[in-house]
Amino acid sequence: MSHHTPHVKTRGGRKTAVGNVGRPPVSWALPGILFFAVFAIVPLAIAVYLSFCRWDGLNSPTPAGLDNWTRLFKDPEFRQAAWLSLLLTTVSWAFQTPVALLLGVWAAGRQRSRAVLSAVFFVPLLLSTTAIAMLFHALLDPNFGVIKEIGPWFGIDPNIMGSSTGALLTVAFVGGWQFMPFHTLIYQGGARQIPEVLYQAAEMDGAGMFRQFFHITLPQLRHTITTSSVLMIVGSLTYFDTVLIMTKGGPGTDTTVLPYLMYRTGFQTYDLGYAAAIATALVVVATALSLILVRFSGFGNMRSTREGM
Repeated sequence: MSHHTPHVKTRGGRKTAVGNVGRPPVSWALPGILFFAVFAIVPLAIAVYLSFCRWDGLNSPTPAGLDNWTRLFKDPEFRQAAWLSLLLTTVSWAFQTPVALLLGVWAAGRQRSRAVLSAVFFVPLLLSTTAIAMLFHALLDPNFGVIKEIGPWFGIDPNIMGSSTGALLTVAFVGGWQFMPFHTLIYQGGARQIPEVLYQAAEMDGAGMFRQFFHITLPQLRHTITTSSVLMIVGSLTYFDTVLIMTKGGPGTDTTVLPYLMYRTGFQTYDLGYAAAIATALVVVATALSLILVRFSGFGNMRSTREGM
């Protein structure tokens, strides 16, 4: 009987098995799995259960069958909120992705001022969403805010929050202003992993900065773009505190996105069973969009070339 002996290399006089190097055991993931189960899976299961019940938050839930779900698909307010959530997500992605990508690639360089400017740019990420929403709410007040003074200089109506388009774009801008540094950091890390030899070869072939960006940087960052986009989509679909503080779903219902509709249904009208159905539908939509993006981007087939090292 022959026995397979893994390749052995000597390191400082000691023998180290190389052939068996691989992933850590599953036990390493148990703390994370338990944390995820307690704070994500269990609450989600409770929300799904409540979506089939009538509950006012005070008395015990009573079974309602499919009543909440039937009402959900017939509710024009839910359809409008779903459309606004998708629109806000699209605008946020289109605004944040190009800017974060360019800033991340720039921050990965060796410019003398890079460290200082990057530190200043990352400041919004350290602030709470509530504080940022209150700050912009004060700045954009049409009567007392800065927008009253400087808005006319740039052709901006001081009452920008009074229009449906202006209010939605403002929410997208405020969210982007806060979280763009996070995505910039992701792109910065991805750009630093691109082999320098690719750029050196491109320079020898006479490729300029723009050709290097579109033919080397962008293709090398395709999986980074997918990662950032998934996080951005999930984050945009769950905008709540910014909407609550800045617009309260207004003007009218023009910024009543799904999370705010869920809050209003559950904690203002005390229809927590229907609110749970909205929450479950939001999870399904966010998960479906993320899976579609991962599927068609090829991200699921990505394998690390450094795994086990």
